[in-house]
Amino acid sequence: MTTKIYVGNLPYSVTDATLKSNFGEFGAVASARVMMDRDTGQSKGFGFVEMKSAEDAEAAIKGLNGLSVEGRSIVVNMARPREDRAPGASEAPAGYRASKRQDVGYGNGGFGGGRY
Repeated sequence: MTTKIYVGNLPYSVTDATLKSNFGEFGAVASARVMMDRDTGQSKGFGFVEMKSAEDAEAAIKGLNGLSVEGRSIVVNMARPREDRAPGASEAPAGYRASKRQDVGYGNGGFGGGRY
């Protein structure tokens, strides 16, 4: 069973390989990933590392949390489970979208003409 670790406040120059090698000093690393912006391809400044044992993960957290990397004090702690978002959570509530309103659109008295 692997233990997932959150690594935050990373310099933008840190890559998956450097993250893996730095955490590898504390034990076996299953995976290391720096999160990237999909539009720009630039690092988002945080990532996740999966250690193969909980003991190795604890050692890495104690050894690396607060360490200064290129002038930035990194944050290293246990990753929290991802919270499920409701579908369409970023959209406006369904009752306020123009497509659901009766008074908007062609022939309904809204924008574009309609009733007299």
